[in-house]
Amino acid sequence: MKALIVDDEQSITEILSILLEDSGFEIEKAYSIQDFQSKNKIYDIAFIDIRLPDGSGIDIIPQLKQRNPDIQIFMITAFADSKTAVEALKKGASDYISKPFEVSDIKNLINNVKEKLEIEKNLDNKNILEEQFLTGKSKAIQLVKKTIKKVAPYDINILITGETGTGKEITAKAIHSYSNRKNKPFIAVNCAAIPADLLESELFGYKKGAFTGADKDKKGLIEEANGGTLFLDEIGEMPLPLQAKLLRFLEERKIRPLGSTKEIEVDVRIISATNKDLKKQIEKGEFREDLYYRLSTITINLPPLRERKEDIPLLVEQILKELIKKYNKEIKKIDPQFITYLKTLDLKGNIRELKNIIEKAVILSEDEELKLNEYFEINSLNSIFIDDTKSEFQIKNFPEDNMDLKQVMDNIEKSIIRYAYEKAGKVKSKAAEILGISFREFRYRYDKYFKD
Repeated sequence: MKALIVDDEQSITEILSILLEDSGFEIEKAYSIQDFQSKNKIYDIAFIDIRLPDGSGIDIIPQLKQRNPDIQIFMITAFADSKTAVEALKKGASDYISKPFEVSDIKNLINNVKEKLEIEKNLDNKNILEEQFLTGKSKAIQLVKKTIKKVAPYDINILITGETGTGKEITAKAIHSYSNRKNKPFIAVNCAAIPADLLESELFGYKKGAFTGADKDKKGLIEEANGGTLFLDEIGEMPLPLQAKLLRFLEERKIRPLGSTKEIEVDVRIISATNKDLKKQIEKGEFREDLYYRLSTITINLPPLRERKEDIPLLVEQILKELIKKYNKEIKKIDPQFITYLKTLDLKGNIRELKNIIEKAVILSEDEELKLNEYFEINSLNSIFIDDTKSEFQIKNFPEDNMDLKQVMDNIEKSIIRYAYEKAGKVKSKAAEILGISFREFRYRYDKYFKD
């Protein structure tokens, strides 16, 4: 991690140097603009005095941003005024600091930047495929990792499908990280989080005066991602009129900001993602078929956690390491019953839900073992382990009161029917094959418990 300090006051430079070095940054110092020009490195964070002996520190900002678009720049001034602050922010500064400043405030700024850099470091191409969402040895997740490596070098559009919490964005980042664009921007846009009437201006940008409130030019996110990757999450939520404009961009590789008469050429790779069935949306007239085929040159389907439960022990270990550090706990082992409990859950929220459960267990833990306690609804838990279909079952627990055998057998059958149906990708004929019964028999049993 590299830091730059540009200030002609020796005392300020020394204080900032101490704080940055304590956080593990490698320091470069400059005392004027001319002094800065002799340095040609890429920095992660910079503290720059606005008033330097030979000019304004604001003029340095564009050069630093050109070298590293993600650099965090903090301007220092003893003459803070709104006009100067706005000018610095427009040029790309993250914030400005007024002299005299509180050391604790600077510490917080540095720690925030350090934390961001450490997160990004964990997403580089050396270890991104071991990130939580992609951890595991199951065939399903291994196929995803293999596909990422295969398709990443080729400059093609990719569609990632999967339920909420399966890791669509981290998969997109992995593809970017293994691509030839890895040193260029990765810009993520959640199409569902931005109001429909604002999404177009966010993507394509606008010129000053294009509409009420457009008091300055704004570069769109497509242009911001120039040379790199644009990740369009929840693409199924994009309004139809905007889908047409996106399709035109994919065909011509040019954008026209709102209010502009000029087109801008942009070189961007598009990775999109959805938890919806886009083919069904096409049938309903809610998604353009031509756009779908443009976006899905390659499709990567992320498996839900219920289809790779053999990965849960590895996921628990990895998530636990992170949470032990976060909450300063001394948990040294995991109760096997806790893993068994997790494997019986539906985990409809996938990795995110799994992490929430583990976090709860860590917070409520009272000793060195991660285990179930009174805060978990264990009494409602029933487990079925089918290790050998030809062997008898061993009863590990039996209720003290009498039971209704028919109800118990129905519940077991219901669970098996549901599991086979999910495993077969919700294809009834395939589920019937898995269970060794006819399609008609499966349909009868399925309709007995479930309604489509």
